[in-house]
Amino acid sequence: MKILVTGGAGFIGSAVIRHILNDTSDSVVNVDVLTYAGNLESLPGADKSERYAFEQVDICDFAALEAVFEKHQPDAVMHLAAESHVDRSIDGPAAFIQTNLVGTFNMLEVARQYWKILDESKQSAFRFHHISTDEVYGDLEGTDDLFTEETSYEPSSPYSASKAGSDHLVRAWGRTYAFPVLVTNCSNNYGPYHFPEKLIPLMILNALEGKPLPVYGDGLQIRDWLFVEDHARALYKVVTEGKVGETYNIGGHNEKANIDVVKTICSLLEELVPNKPQGVNHYQDLITYVTDRPGHDVRYAIDASKIERELGWTPAETFESGIRKTVEWYLNNREWWTRVLDGSYSRERLGTE
Repeated sequence: MKILVTGGAGFIGSAVIRHILNDTSDSVVNVDVLTYAGNLESLPGADKSERYAFEQVDICDFAALEAVFEKHQPDAVMHLAAESHVDRSIDGPAAFIQTNLVGTFNMLEVARQYWKILDESKQSAFRFHHISTDEVYGDLEGTDDLFTEETSYEPSSPYSASKAGSDHLVRAWGRTYAFPVLVTNCSNNYGPYHFPEKLIPLMILNALEGKPLPVYGDGLQIRDWLFVEDHARALYKVVTEGKVGETYNIGGHNEKANIDVVKTICSLLEELVPNKPQGVNHYQDLITYVTDRPGHDVRYAIDASKIERELGWTPAETFESGIRKTVEWYLNNREWWTRVLDGSYSRERLGTE
């Protein structure tokens, strides 16, 4: 099978491609425009594989997408390309509307036109898998509930609203055109090759340099944490075994308050990097509470029982095992993140408007 992956140079997309190349016999076409968060160095050795192809294409470029489909003739699409950072969406929502809504529309239409002219056997086997987020559901503050596949949408940020809109487009194309779509909504991912504007890599790298560890509000916001390699396995299972038209929620069964995540990282660094930056007695001393993000959701939590029951997927990593692997990866891959930080992102606070 040949799978076209959009956003394959991003954090989750690169994990998916590494999984396909390392653990399956399938081929993959990586379609990525290489924005600030796209990094081909997250795919070590991929360019040497005969089962890998890369196309630097913007999903907002309809004609370029048509050319990619005509050239590579994929059997399935995994659509991950998206603007994905809440704080950036507060500062500049236009890019999120363009990429996440217009780009998804382009992907749907190009893929549908391609699918319509396939022979019957290839048409029946084709899949369009749209990868989304639990943030479309809004906030679980004050309840013990979990997000299920039937939870209503109540997005809180420009980012989550744009992803909610793209989810609706995908389902509408499935219903209106009988286009074979699948949707997944995941909880917070973490792990190797994570762009350092996100909470966990930001805390690791700031602590190593003795910089403040900024925690929004009281730090009690709760997230369900999912190791990215577990997520990649789940996504591949959905695109190859999932039932057309279905939605699958993917979570790590690891609810943690943000402040506890930061303290866990500090404890691991005490063990793994006891020689601290000058002037730092304890890594936790670097924790700095800052003004909360506008419209910040208090709690997300995923009920992932459907994908376990129907497809047999469960996460292999606990939060404790996954966060240790993550910290160790950043300690052992300084060259990767040093090169990332040589670019435009300098760990500044975003989303304060």
